[in-house]
Amino acid sequence: MTEQSTRLSFAIDLARRAGELGLKHFRSLDTLTIESKGHQDLVSNADRDVETFIRQEIAKRYPEDGIFGEEHAPVEGKSGYTWVIDPIDGTANFVSGIPQWCVALACSNRGVTEVGVICEPCSGETFWAERGTGAFVNGKPLRASQSRSLSEGSVATGYAARHDAAATIRLITDLVTGGGMFFRNASGALMLAYVAAGRLIGYIEEHMNSWDCIAGLLMIEEAGGTIMPLDAETIVEHGTRVIAGGPHVYAQLDALARKSFGW
Repeated sequence: MTEQSTRLSFAIDLARRAGELGLKHFRSLDTLTIESKGHQDLVSNADRDVETFIRQEIAKRYPEDGIFGEEHAPVEGKSGYTWVIDPIDGTANFVSGIPQWCVALACSNRGVTEVGVICEPCSGETFWAERGTGAFVNGKPLRASQSRSLSEGSVATGYAARHDAAATIRLITDLVTGGGMFFRNASGALMLAYVAAGRLIGYIEEHMNSWDCIAGLLMIEEAGGTIMPLDAETIVEHGTRVIAGGPHVYAQLDALARKSFGW
């Protein structure tokens, strides 16, 4: 087994165990402590507990690796590998009792994502990808949508308070008036996994943090989709613009995003 495959096996198992921990909190919502980090940006003790658990397991297995997560300070590594963690993506759903949230875990080697796992405990689905070997959900191969028009499916988009609201509204307006439909479930990582699975034909967002997107973007690539080129020097710490989708609609997604956001 290669180093990369060993890390994938570890990541799948860890994401599933972290998902089970998250699920225990989800079944006891009345005991959660919930705080606001900003407009429509929530965090609970479940987020912090799950990330702490993931960090402890990584430190035991790969003590030389770096760790970059949403809820705790980064850990500098010596190996060139960095684990990128979103313990609960879709916290607004989680704390409201909506079963659309996931654990997202990725491992990058000097800024290039090598392994990505997205575990959705409520559905029992675990999505994963290893660079060069494909993308899967519960062992079944993923294939990005083969739609040739934006009218042949739904395009997902995200929005955060730091974004330009008017630009996002333009994006949705242009998409719908052009015959398409938008989709949002408040979990960017999960929506990217759905693009890799062909359930959505594309995804556009003005900016995503690395912990929300790099696992899913690798899955889309490995499922035969197309993504906006990523900058390995900056993506882990600073995130990226995101345009991703099926190979036949990517150019249309790209044109839509550039018009809406002025890129």
